[in-house]
Amino acid sequence: MSEKYPFPTDLQGEKIEQTHLLSSEQAGWDNLNLIYEIEPAGEMPESVSSDHALVICLGDCQGKYKLDGKWHQEQYSAGDIVIFPAGELFPRFRIDRPTPLLEIFLSPDTLINAAGVTVPSKIKLISHFKLRDPLIEQMGLALKTELEMGGVDSKLYADSMATVLSIHLMRRYASRNFQIQEYREGLPPYKLEQVIEYIRVNLEQDLTLTRLANLVQISPHYFAGLFKKSTGLTPHQYVTKCRLEQAKILLRRSHLPIIQICYQVGFQNQSHFTRLFRQHFQITPKAYRNL
Repeated sequence: MSEKYPFPTDLQGEKIEQTHLLSSEQAGWDNLNLIYEIEPAGEMPESVSSDHALVICLGDCQGKYKLDGKWHQEQYSAGDIVIFPAGELFPRFRIDRPTPLLEIFLSPDTLINAAGVTVPSKIKLISHFKLRDPLIEQMGLALKTELEMGGVDSKLYADSMATVLSIHLMRRYASRNFQIQEYREGLPPYKLEQVIEYIRVNLEQDLTLTRLANLVQISPHYFAGLFKKSTGLTPHQYVTKCRLEQAKILLRRSHLPIIQICYQVGFQNQSHFTRLFRQHFQITPKAYRNL
């Protein structure tokens, strides 16, 4: 499935090359790893991953896995999901045809840090070899789209989604009921002002969710919720809005090349910058400058 697992083999034991179509490794995502690939027909040997693994099937296949000495068979279709916890032995697994898979890997620390509390050691994720969860499927597809469109500009978005996904997994797929406190009020005004000012003067920096949350000493999960209650926008949406507004000012008042403005306001991908600018203002940066 990924480099975290041994190579798949055919029934004669020969290694099969996987086709990785997309990976978040080049984008520098910190809190989760995403791989979109074509998994070849064949067998995955037993393996153990240090990360929690979520595999979203994007096609049809027949899968078999060996558990407790017995082979079990499942018919998978697009939208079916496998959840396997970190540190547990993943069984031998066979699929009968090449199948597109979307794989998400989350470290145990990501889940705990997202919750922002001391998690009892007895609470663990439960393995599932086939389930339907529209929210996980939507988040996986949204992350894939963001990675395709934004590349390295997608890090804050990925941070935010890692937090939401972690909380969802803890609530729905933990070994026992795990309640995470929610806050009804927004950030205190002085903390909101502190965050907004930091964003304003550091637009060109890598503004991760963890960095913004640490600024006011709040866990990423609580910070994201409180920030949205205060501003009506997620941290990712707010940072994007600030970057685009600053780009408009630079396009009006300076003669800097558009690519330089793109970098100066924190985007690393000019095509992504142009796409977002047009999406928000219904005009391209070049056309806006020409006005």
